[in-house]
Amino acid sequence: MIALLIQLLIILLIVGVVWWAIEQLLPLLPLPGPIPQVIRILLIMILLLVIITYILIPLLHQIPTHL
Repeated sequence: MIALLIQLLIILLIVGVVWWAIEQLLPLLPLPGPIPQVIRILLIMILLLVIITYILIPLLHQIPTHL
């Protein structure tokens, strides 16, 4: 369980750094119109997929099956 929590912390840190980096670099790119909004939406979808895959699913596997 401790290893899972450490893994969750590392993944959240990586996701946060990636989010911060793209949010900082996006205004520097000369992109027309709605393209930055599309990039943000794709970024959110990708980060949510990573969070679901590497955080939510392992946590659900830790739930006891007998209540």
